[in-house]
Amino acid sequence: MAFDKMELRDIEVWDGNFAAAQALRQCQIDVVAAYPITPSTPIVEGYAKFLADGYVEGEFVMVESEHAAMSGCIGAAAAGGRVATATSSQGLALMSETLYQASGMRLPIVLNLVNRALAAPLNVNGDHSDMYMVRDSGWIQFDAYNPQEAYDLNFIAFKVAEDHDVRLPAIVNQDGFMTSHTAQGVKTLTDDAAYNFVGEFKPMNDMLDLDHPVTHGVQTEEDWHFEHKARQHRDLMVTVMPKIQAAFDEFEKLSGRKYNIVEEYDMDDADVAVVCMGTSVETAREVATEMRAQGIKAGVVGIRVLRPFPFMEIAEALKDVKAIAALDRSSPNGAAGMLFNEIAGALFNTDTKALLSGYVYGLGGRDLTKAHLRDLYKELQANADAGKVTTQLQQFIGVRGPKLAFL
Repeated sequence: MAFDKMELRDIEVWDGNFAAAQALRQCQIDVVAAYPITPSTPIVEGYAKFLADGYVEGEFVMVESEHAAMSGCIGAAAAGGRVATATSSQGLALMSETLYQASGMRLPIVLNLVNRALAAPLNVNGDHSDMYMVRDSGWIQFDAYNPQEAYDLNFIAFKVAEDHDVRLPAIVNQDGFMTSHTAQGVKTLTDDAAYNFVGEFKPMNDMLDLDHPVTHGVQTEEDWHFEHKARQHRDLMVTVMPKIQAAFDEFEKLSGRKYNIVEEYDMDDADVAVVCMGTSVETAREVATEMRAQGIKAGVVGIRVLRPFPFMEIAEALKDVKAIAALDRSSPNGAAGMLFNEIAGALFNTDTKALLSGYVYGLGGRDLTKAHLRDLYKELQANADAGKVTTQLQQFIGVRGPKLAFL
């Protein structure tokens, strides 16, 4: 390949955006089609700079919208290329139609989704509204809690998505600004080690293989549409999880960094537990340690793989807990939060007696403080002691004015 390699220090100081851009460079992406949107813009800018400086042998396609960005990625992937892009918020909303095309056509595109609130009101800060919006689009979804994980999970996403037994696109989520623009020490891989882990791209059913003609995006109607969707769902639920675990195991051997489908912290003897995603996981871990010093057996469950949803792993992690808080960083808009519903579904047919309550927090970038979490753990302990939910099943954390409680 006609590109230069980059010498990296063992530990670099990168924010989440630059870490993701470096991962795209090391994976040697063939095509990035992109339209900029805050706070994800530096990812595709970084790839474009690497390309201009001779570190990538690929193409950067500037398009007129996010819908066109994913459409360009779909065309490039169908033609047989390794393809990626990045977006956030309203950009993802415009792109969302094409996400179903990508997954239905079994194209292993990787999307770096820098999570941001959805308008209106207009807000450029982080919450999980965009992540939640496309959770059922047929894409594998990973969740990074910090820049290191934004870097590592890109390699894992490509390895899983491009497996010929999988062939499904993947999203790597990271929190807008809290991860994307916060610089931390990131342990790096060499260019050779990173590329060898992901492997050389092996096309499958590519449209430029003229000796083996294929058709993409056909119309099926009632005769075969159901079967296509059932197969896609089956592969997500049955095929993908073992592939993710195998990739996690292989990456640990390479880097020494261990990832789990569900990340447990102090859960072996926990009476009360918080289940959350993104940067909130690390804050909750700190507070759980503090609460144990006060006599509350607190634990944390972090969701690493959002899709396929890890029902069995969640049920196992929470089987002995007395009270659980599901933390949703997205407005439910007339329902219980997504995590609340998913966790309830995971536990419903088990022997658990756990009390489950839902908390909505952090919308539009509002801070989740350690004080909030201390109060939450105390509330969970009160529920456990009383044997019932002592407040409402759904509450808002940190909203101004009278305390909002529902259900």
